[in-house]
Amino acid sequence: MNKQILMLAAMAALAAGCAGNDITRTVDGAIDKAAAQALLMAEKYAPQDSLLPKTFENGKDVSSDSRWWCSGFFPGELWYLYEDRGGAALLSYAKEFTARVEREKFTTDNHDVGFILNCSFGNGWRLTGDSTYAAVLVQGAKSLATRFNPKLGVIRSWDGHPEWQYPVIIDNMMNLELLMEASEITGDSTFRAMAISHADKTMKWHFRPDYSSWHVVSYDTLTCVPEKRQTHQGCSDESAWSRGQSWGLYGFTAMYRWTGFKRYLTQAVSIADFLIGNTDMPSDGIPYWDFDCPDIPNTPRDASAAAIMASALVELSDFVDGGRSEKYLSFAEKQLKRLASDQYTAKLGENGCFILKHSVGAFPLNSEVDVPLTYADYYYVEALTRLKKKLNKR
Repeated sequence: MNKQILMLAAMAALAAGCAGNDITRTVDGAIDKAAAQALLMAEKYAPQDSLLPKTFENGKDVSSDSRWWCSGFFPGELWYLYEDRGGAALLSYAKEFTARVEREKFTTDNHDVGFILNCSFGNGWRLTGDSTYAAVLVQGAKSLATRFNPKLGVIRSWDGHPEWQYPVIIDNMMNLELLMEASEITGDSTFRAMAISHADKTMKWHFRPDYSSWHVVSYDTLTCVPEKRQTHQGCSDESAWSRGQSWGLYGFTAMYRWTGFKRYLTQAVSIADFLIGNTDMPSDGIPYWDFDCPDIPNTPRDASAAAIMASALVELSDFVDGGRSEKYLSFAEKQLKRLASDQYTAKLGENGCFILKHSVGAFPLNSEVDVPLTYADYYYVEALTRLKKKLNKR
């Protein structure tokens, strides 16, 4: 264990001992713990050429190459930690693991190129201004754009599913930032127009009157309206799968940031209010994997859904006024305090060197249930760094 990890661990222990109810100290301590754990993860995977962490299950590491949709999250996590903590080790590892996903800039057979590249190269571009990173983002956006159907006005999510004509999942809102970034870099408004079209169609067809969302909307390619609306990873087609709700909240908040369009802010606010006001939201803000699971409270929580939601709420609190802003920020702080507790944060070197415990991938498929997940860590670190910046402005 190198000196930087030991120093971060000591700082985290000191912060935890002094934290009390002080959110600033809680955040600082949580970031120190996250950085120490991430460095251990980086050291573990550095000799494993082309591999990236995915989860830790049954006492064993589970890794992937760049093809897996989650491959960009660990590099992005390192970039956020470098932004906050600095240090040659974090910078070196952020660059190294980002390079491992570069080949995905040519991926055209799925929509996750946005997740993969924007979390890794996008954060690298933001923090370094390296023009080679910008070039990767633009090429990735061109690849993603091949999945846009101008007649339907949306980006296709999945191939190889004969049960759906043209499936679009709520997760796809998270990939629109790659298009917006490429439009800003190049000045080509075509990327921006695609993202706006996709967001508008999603807002029209994915949401129920209470602002919960379906997971999958399949479009009829002739009539251009939905032929099926289902919740593939949720409890039932009409249920509110928690991570899907968080994807929607985050995606529309981001689209408001990029466009300034009031309709996206209104949508994000409506989703936030649905989530915070849900009678099946636990008092600590860490949702069950599905809000409508009949087994509540005897069913797993999903730390990943909470981390995504917290990150979105911190940003959304900047876009609304008065009591609503305080409401969103207070809820996010509550979520992050809970995630930073021993119940959800692993001890240094444990949990496969993932930061958070107790996430759920796809419960109905019995896949990644009550395990650490790389995107839970990414959005947790993002939420912490966003909140710290906001606290520093007070």
